[in-house]
Amino acid sequence: MSLVTHLPGAGVRKRGRRPTAVGGVGPLGLGVAMLWLSLIVLLPLAAVTTRAFDNGLIGFWDAINAPAARSALILTTVISVIVALINVVAGTLIAWVLVRDEFPGKRFFNALIDLPFALPTIVASIVLLTLYGPRSPINLELNATRPALIIALLFVTLPFVVRSVQPVLIEVDREAEQAAASLGASNRTIFRRIVLPALGPALLGGAGLAFARAIGEFGSIVLIGGGIPYETEVASQYILKQIEVDRPVNAAAVSVALLAISFIVLLILRTAAARSRRHETGS
Repeated sequence: MSLVTHLPGAGVRKRGRRPTAVGGVGPLGLGVAMLWLSLIVLLPLAAVTTRAFDNGLIGFWDAINAPAARSALILTTVISVIVALINVVAGTLIAWVLVRDEFPGKRFFNALIDLPFALPTIVASIVLLTLYGPRSPINLELNATRPALIIALLFVTLPFVVRSVQPVLIEVDREAEQAAASLGASNRTIFRRIVLPALGPALLGGAGLAFARAIGEFGSIVLIGGGIPYETEVASQYILKQIEVDRPVNAAAVSVALLAISFIVLLILRTAAARSRRHETGS
């Protein structure tokens, strides 16, 4: 008989009291967390949404359906999708190299991944303009073009997929890969049937974060992008111009449209990631 059964009250549950979760902060902590969330996120969102509908629903629709606004929103969304897809491929490859390969300077390159988090985005725009702008040292002038927008957004969104995939890749069952290889499975089959399903939720989460960052980015594209209406003007630049010409309602309307697009995409990806995680767990 175990020692636990001899302890006073062992195996007896007191009636009228429900067990509390270990580490719970209680009502006070929950209230503080909700208050902080409201002050930092919910109230500003409510304020900009209220301003966006100052002219009613029709005024909101007219503001986001104006030719320049519609062009900026479409361009921003399309480029953000392209950036997220490129990040899924390149970020997975970089994470794979950092986890599975050994090479000189690995720690340096691993730390370099986080540089876009620490570097002010306007500095990134200056760096890219120096490299790809007029008098480019590599004779590649891309400023005020859409490829320049993609490069700038790839720079600032690089860490998201890498840092989402890297810890999952570390925990992937290597024995299953070795067993599949011993049975004659090719590297492509092993990656597609064993590794990729495990990485699915992390890939979706990282892609969602990269998309959300790209769709609202301003600093890294303000110099290299050019901000040419109907060509390279993204939504954040359009919003700034509306504020400069004293049209805050139009700026708020486009801001709410960006928020809605970002929220919908994140919700879809989070839902897909949750389903993929449940399917992987069930399997």
